[in-house]
Parts: sequence; C-alpha cells; structure tokens
Amino acid sequence: MSATANYTVVRFSTPSRIAAVAAIVILIVLACAPLWAGRADMRLLSELFLYMALASLWNLLAGYAGLVSVGQQAFVGFGGYCLFGLTIFFGLSPLAAVPIAGLAGALVSVPVAVLIFRLRGAYFAIGTWVIAEVFRLTAAQVSSLGGGSGTSLPVAIVKSIADSRAMREATTYWMALGIVLLVLVLVCVLLRSRRGIALTAIRDNELASQSLGIDIWRAKFFVYVITGGLTAAVGALIFLQKLRISPDAAFSVNDWTAFVIFIVVIGGIGTIEGPIIGTIIFFLLRETLADLGALYLMILGLVAIVIMLRAPKGIWGFVRQKTGFDLFALSRRVIATHPDRRGNNTDNKENAHEPQAT
Repeated sequence: MSATANYTVVRFSTPSRIAAVAAIVILIVLACAPLWAGRADMRLLSELFLYMALASLWNLLAGYAGLVSVGQQAFVGFGGYCLFGLTIFFGLSPLAAVPIAGLAGALVSVPVAVLIFRLRGAYFAIGTWVIAEVFRLTAAQVSSLGGGSGTSLPVAIVKSIADSRAMREATTYWMALGIVLLVLVLVCVLLRSRRGIALTAIRDNELASQSLGIDIWRAKFFVYVITGGLTAAVGALIFLQKLRISPDAAFSVNDWTAFVIFIVVIGGIGTIEGPIIGTIIFFLLRETLADLGALYLMILGLVAIVIMLRAPKGIWGFVRQKTGFDLFALSRRVIATHPDRRGNNTDNKENAHEPQAT
C-alpha cells in the first residue's frame, strides 16, 4: 500500500530565506556607504534608490491595479515644488518638508483620481499626461519660484540640513535609502494583505474579480492615492539633492515616466523583483552608454524590444517561469510530504506546488 501524503502550508521558501539574509547584509553595507564610498558613488547610489522607488510605485499602479499612467511626473514635480515652497516661504526644514510634500501629494491625488477615473484604457493614459502638463504650466506661472526658468534652494536652507557638506550628503543619501526601503516594505505589506489579494485578482481578471464582490474603483483609488503621495515624497527628495528646480526638469516625462516604464518593463511588470532588477540594468546601461548621445536612447529602445519579444513578462518573469523562484514571500506554498517506513515525514519536492497569490 502506498503511504498517505500529508500536506504542509508554508510561506517562506529556501530562495526567499536566502534573499532575506542577503538583503539584510546588503542593507547594512549600503547604510555604511558614507564610510567607504566617495561623493560621486553616493550620489549615484542615491539616484538609483530614487529611481527604484519610482519604478516600484509605478509597478504597483500599473502592474497590479491596471492603471497605466504616463503622467506620474505630475507628482514628482509637485513634490519638488512643495519642498521649495515649504522651505522658502514657510521656513520649514527640508527634512520636515519631504514627508509634508508626500502628504500634500496624496491630498492632491484625490481630486485628480476622481477626475481621470472616468477614463479607460488609452484615454486614461492620455488623461494622466494632460494632468501633468497642467501641473507644469501652473508651476511656470509661479513667479516667486522663478516662473519658467526655475529657482535654486537658498544656501541658508541647504546648510540647515547639517553643518558640514559631508554630513549633508550623508543625510540625503540615508533619506534616499530610507524611502526606497519604505516603498518596498509598504508594497510587500500591501500585497500580502486582503487589499493586496484583491489587487492581484484585479490584475489577473478584472471582470472575474468584480463578480466576486471586489470593489474595483475603491481598490484602484486607494492605490492611486498611495502612489501619488509617495511619488511626491520621492520627487521632493530628488530636488532636494539637485538643489534647483524648473518646470521642464520637474515635470519631465522622459526622466520621470519614460525611463521608469522602461525599468519596469525590462525587469518584469507585476512583480516586486522586476523594478529592482530593471533599475540595476538601467543604471548599468546608462553608465556605460550615456556618452553615445542619441545612440544611447536607440540602444535602450532596442533592449526593450528584444526583452519584450524574448521575455514578455520581463527578465524576472522569465527567471521565475524557468526556476519557480520567488524572492519575496507573498503567497503560501502547499508542500506534500510522505511518511517513510519509520513514520517520519519526508518532503516530496515533485509534489511541491507554489500557487500565485489569488
């Protein structure tokens, strides 16, 4: 007689445990970067963290909620201008202005969502771009912040961050590292919650999820407000590091949306790992090919086309399809075990099954 199989439900797999340990080690090393990295390296790492945060937020918006926005630069620029306005006009510390800018971005995203959620598909994408242009034209009319030419952050405000230049650079670096960590943790917690399961269901089949009683409008509205607020906070931190802002730079569709979409598409949309991998690849390409001028952008386009043809789900989607690995434990695993002759349970890896979160 064959042995009766027992089943065990687990959340963490061996790859996810290894990834967790590696992530802790990497985080410690990165947190100590002011001790071992030069100024140029820290600035590059800060920019990488900020792009990773933007990509993870856009992936949450488009990859899970199905809201393909080409106007997220509206919140990046809005956050940057909030930072400058709060510090120049109200005398707030830049460190306090960053979270306040995020809160303001969340509040502004509410009426924006109510307006553009009336649109569907390509019309929604175009609507987000139009909203971003309205933000840009409005910022260009604010003469107290330089109008169309922009303005720089006063020296006194910059020095209020910290006494020495090295400490100021370390502080902004730690803030960039902290905000990408906050975004990744928030995305993981959200996707493991009931609301996250609803988002995954909406991603897989919106009509079926609606028939199961999921309030699609409310779920998408919640994600849009969260991503709007956090994107504004990231934007505030971006221009705190740049120390200068202008409408064209703050609301650049190329810098804050096109590159972000490229990162998510090549990394793997609808996965947490995708934006991380995509950001690293993007920065490797940029640092090695940026001197080629227009040819650099052509190469980026070629890379995106090749990956979309060969791996439609992105690099991490291809890896997961071949190996079954998930570095972030979002769903539970059902593992079949069979008792041996002594009555001890032994894992049967052939019967292991890892369903997608539904």
